[in-house]
Amino acid sequence: MKFARKSGTLGLAVLAAIASQYAVADDSGWYAGANVGQSRAKIDDPRITAQLLGAGATAVSMADNKRDTGYKLFGGYRVNKNFALEGGYFNLGRFSYVATTVPAGTLAGNIRLQGLNLDAVGMLPITEQFSVFGRLGVNYAQARDNFSSTGLVAAPANPNPSKNQVNYKFGGGLQYDFTKSLGMRLEAERYRINDAVGNKGDIDLYSLGLVYRFGVEKPAPAQRVAEPEPVVAAAAPVVVAPPPVHRKAVFAADSSADSLFDFGKADVKPSGKAAIDKFTSDLKGADFAVITVTGHTDRIGSHAYNQKLSERRAEAVKAYMVESAGIPADKIEATGVDGSDPVTKPGECKGKKVTPALKACLAPDRRVEVEVSATRTAK
Repeated sequence: MKFARKSGTLGLAVLAAIASQYAVADDSGWYAGANVGQSRAKIDDPRITAQLLGAGATAVSMADNKRDTGYKLFGGYRVNKNFALEGGYFNLGRFSYVATTVPAGTLAGNIRLQGLNLDAVGMLPITEQFSVFGRLGVNYAQARDNFSSTGLVAAPANPNPSKNQVNYKFGGGLQYDFTKSLGMRLEAERYRINDAVGNKGDIDLYSLGLVYRFGVEKPAPAQRVAEPEPVVAAAAPVVVAPPPVHRKAVFAADSSADSLFDFGKADVKPSGKAAIDKFTSDLKGADFAVITVTGHTDRIGSHAYNQKLSERRAEAVKAYMVESAGIPADKIEATGVDGSDPVTKPGECKGKKVTPALKACLAPDRRVEVEVSATRTAK
């Protein structure tokens, strides 16, 4: 049996080291998953027919089974957002043919394929949840054949040949992440196989599966600092602590002249830096425990995208306060709450279709709040 060299399939080139604005601190780590789908082969009917005619048959009809269920189990290590190493076990199923000859006789053959693989995987994030990927690697496949005959057709000298051999494989697909930990993959792959009787061919696997990432932690909620309480000395005149300094600033995230960011971005603009500088200058000489920075978005877009955008904007404000005002990083808590705490009232901004008017109406919801409570130190 020979599996043909051509079969009209796939092929995404391996993607590597491509910069993306969606990078996160927890890109690296271990993952595992499983896929199941349809495997396909092309049986070389002309070659089998020619061999039977050469052995004395006057006519040959062929019946092929060229498709089966295939699956794979895999695990890997993600080095960064663009590259991973992945290995696992695959089973491509069983393929067979039955040739009927005149004079009366039959020749039946089938092959079972399974093995191990090791791939380099390149990934390109398109959005926070959706990405494309390609793979290139090697497979160590075991091919186990079985041949039988009836009538005037002679069976091969070895009716049960087998072969283990290393060959290449490649493929590509799409991935959609439901959460940071769980995603779904749609893949197409090609495995180069030796069929145990001296021929090489390609087996294609089209599959759908799930992948789970280990150790992805959710960000801890920010802690708010309690207001200092007045101190009263016993049996003595009342002594009150210095009046507390309480400052809260609400910065427009976008859609205004002095906004911190461009729409959908997380890089602090010069106009936003000036507003932050004005706020931090009033904190000089104050004794505070924690500054709370909270990023908000509007309701446009998915929860996962807005959550990530609100976190990135809060972290950008924190980074600028550390850089420009010299505030220690451990004195600033940054968190994002997506669009769960809007400023606009229910029903104020109507409509689900994203229009310039809806974006403008929801602008107050797109903001970053900075809050600090402290006691003023003596100068």
